[in-house]
Amino acid sequence: MNPTLILIELVGGIALLLWGVHMVRTGVSRALGPALRDVLRRAAGNRFSAVAAGLAITVPLQSSTATAIITGAFAERRMIVLAAALAVMLGADIGTAVAAQILAVDLRWLSPVAIVVGFGLFNASQNPKRRQIGRALIGVGLIMLALRLIVASSEPLRDSPALEAVLAALQNDIVFTAAMAAVLTWLAHSSLAVILTVAGLVGAGVIPPAMAIPFVLGANAGAAIAPFVATAGSSPAGRRPALGNLVMRGSGALLALLALPWIAPFILAHLGSGQALVLNLHLAFNVALALLMLPLVGPLAKLVVRLMPEKPTAADDRLAPRHLDPEAIASPSVALANASREALRLGDAVEAMLTRSIDTFSGQDPILVKEIEAEDDVVDALHEAIKLYLTRLNQEELEPDESQRLVEILTFTTNFEHIGDIIDRNLMELAEKKIKGGLRFSDEGMAEIEAFHAKITQNLQLALTVFMRGDIAMARRLIGEKSAVRDLETEAVESHLARVGKRLPATLETSSLHLDVIRDLKRIHSHIAATAYPILERAGELRKSRLKKPAKPEKGKKDAAEPEVASASTAEPEPDSEPRPEPHH
Repeated sequence: MNPTLILIELVGGIALLLWGVHMVRTGVSRALGPALRDVLRRAAGNRFSAVAAGLAITVPLQSSTATAIITGAFAERRMIVLAAALAVMLGADIGTAVAAQILAVDLRWLSPVAIVVGFGLFNASQNPKRRQIGRALIGVGLIMLALRLIVASSEPLRDSPALEAVLAALQNDIVFTAAMAAVLTWLAHSSLAVILTVAGLVGAGVIPPAMAIPFVLGANAGAAIAPFVATAGSSPAGRRPALGNLVMRGSGALLALLALPWIAPFILAHLGSGQALVLNLHLAFNVALALLMLPLVGPLAKLVVRLMPEKPTAADDRLAPRHLDPEAIASPSVALANASREALRLGDAVEAMLTRSIDTFSGQDPILVKEIEAEDDVVDALHEAIKLYLTRLNQEELEPDESQRLVEILTFTTNFEHIGDIIDRNLMELAEKKIKGGLRFSDEGMAEIEAFHAKITQNLQLALTVFMRGDIAMARRLIGEKSAVRDLETEAVESHLARVGKRLPATLETSSLHLDVIRDLKRIHSHIAATAYPILERAGELRKSRLKKPAKPEKGKKDAAEPEVASASTAEPEPDSEPRPEPHH
């Protein structure tokens, strides 16, 4: 057979194998991601249950890298201690070996059946979870098909003189062979794919059994590199489980290579032949590694902390999101939970800006004004990060309640970002002019502003609770507060105008500032109330229009009666103007 054609078929088979592994991983992660994370969260109490959890998660995911990323996210949020996280990784390593044993079973009929059934589920079902299960079944079928293609295409290579010369050179340098396998595994991001490929080549007689041993050891070391690189953007706490896994797997592979002259005869005599040798060695290595390292996870955790200490907090860290795990995009429910947590962080920043803003009007502190203005940079950065994160979700794969939650998060973050802009560009500009002009509000005027500000702050805190809990009664109460705020605004303006009529000096000097502050606080409340509408809409608590249908005109009358406005609890949000560039004076 043409050597070029053999190489094309072999590379094509390996590529198909990698794609099949990817489809299984993404399908299972999207369909069962929350359930698998729940398994890990519940089993993180001790090292033995942690090993079992790592095994249980990795077998369906078929990727210790995916498990490492999930575990790293938990460690970063202090939901699992580092020693337990390292135990999870030991179980995950065993899980990849078990998955290889399962997928290598020669059931020729299973490959086409899995592809047909998976295609049917993916193409015919509208249920996102069933579609993802169909994706995973297609991936299983492709993996088995790829293994048959690799074996069939590699059989002619057994008699190739060139390959014999290459293998002879590699067989004399086991360290280089293991290093090459490690690099290939890192590039492929799948020890499962490399192990299955090597097993197929050994089974076809292309690679001699003795040479398969350094290949397997190198593949195990290389499998620990991928998650360490994948978590490069995480904090030190989030990267430590992957680093610990790299230390454990790398040192285990190195020890085995050093002991290879003594253990190789035992391996070749007792772990089978051909394809079974590779699969059994892969499983035996990871089981032995778990037995050796599990009693040492405590000291190893301390070593890993010393190797990767916490970084000093930089000023720019405030601008970076903390909860938007990119790997969670494959599981929409988890991604939405992450976005909600980051949205609450944004809300807390806006609440702090609003709470502190009143001090800029009661005092004369220009530094405080600059600090509040700088806080809006955090709000803007988090808003942009959340928005981009949510746009990465596949809308077609979301359940109806997940789509609604996405709308609620975007509505909340957008309105709170507008509140931050109003505080930054308008209220702080008014405060700065007051300070530069040496102006002071009258005692009555300042008391009115403080009362109005306290009401707005109280309702902003209510909006945070409504967003977090999704409580319908609280959402109705928040909308109902609009009329109370309008009444309070009217009273404040009328009281101020009465003092202007009395020609009080302090009132005359700050009249335009006073009215602009009240108006900007009212605009802030419009955005606060708007966050409740998606929640009420989901519960069917809103009318489609604020206006009732006009009454039919009586005979002899040209105009219909004036339409009534719906109650505050069912009205649409009032239109809000964009933050003005400069206050009126």
